[in-house]
Amino acid sequence: MAMSAYDPGSGGAKMNFADAMSYGDYLHLEPILTSQATLSTAHDELLFIIQHQTSELWMKLILHELSAAREALRTGDTAMMFKMLARVSRIFEQLNNQWDVLRTMTPADYTAFREALGPSSGFQSYQYRMIEFVLGNRNPNMLKPHAYVPDVHAMLSEELARPSYYDEVVRHLFRTLDGHENNMPAPQLDSPHAAVPAIQARWKTVYENIDVYWSLYELGEKLVDLEDYFRRWRFNHVTAVERVIGFKRGTGGTAGVEYLRRMLSVELFPELWHVRGEL
Repeated sequence: MAMSAYDPGSGGAKMNFADAMSYGDYLHLEPILTSQATLSTAHDELLFIIQHQTSELWMKLILHELSAAREALRTGDTAMMFKMLARVSRIFEQLNNQWDVLRTMTPADYTAFREALGPSSGFQSYQYRMIEFVLGNRNPNMLKPHAYVPDVHAMLSEELARPSYYDEVVRHLFRTLDGHENNMPAPQLDSPHAAVPAIQARWKTVYENIDVYWSLYELGEKLVDLEDYFRRWRFNHVTAVERVIGFKRGTGGTAGVEYLRRMLSVELFPELWHVRGEL
C-alpha cells in the first residue's frame, strides 16, 4: 500500500497565500529574478551577470555596515562597531568565494558575449568606489566615470567632503592617547594613501601596551582583518581576469590586468601594516 504524500499543512504550515505575504512577496523575488537580461545567446553570460549583481548586493550591505560602524565609533559604541567590522570581513570572504565560480568560465566562454558588454565595466561600480572612499582610499579622479549620473556623482562627492571612517578611527586614536586631537595630521585626499609617521607612532604605542589600550588594539586588528580580506578580493579579481582574458585591455578602457595589479599596492590602513616592522 502506497504511503500518502506528506502534507506540511497538516502540521500547521500555511499553504494558501492568496491573502497573505509570502516569501517571494517579502523579498520582491519577481523583479530580482527577472533582472538578468542577457544580450547574447552565450550560455555563460547569465553566470557573468549574476556574479556581478550579487557582488553589488553584498557591496550594498558592506556600505550599510560601514556607515553604521562609523556612527557607532562617533557615539562611542565600540562593541557594536566591532561586530559590524567583523561582519564586513565575512562579507568580503563571501565575495572572495564567488571568484571560484566565475573561474569556471573559460576564455572561449567569455569571448562569446564580451562584445555585448560594450564599454561597461566593473571599474564603473559606484558602490565599489564608495567603499574605497569610506575606508579612506580617496582619489578624486575616480569621480569622473560617474559624472553622467548627477545623483551618484553628488553622493560620492559628499563622501569625499566628510571624514572617512579611517579618519574617524585616527581621531579616536589621538583623543585616547593624547587626550585631544589637536596634533592629528590632516586627512589625505589622494591615492595611494601613504603611512603618516605621527599616526604610525601612536599605533606603535597601542601595540606595545596592549593591556592598557586593549580596545584600540582590538580595533587595529579588526581593521587589518578587514583589509586582509579586501586585498584577497582584489588579488582574486586580478587572477580571475588574467585567467579569462590574459593581458587584453578591459572593456571599460583600462589596462586590464596591469591596472588591477597596480591597485594591489594600494593600502587602506598603511600605518597598521607598517608598524608591524617596528615591533
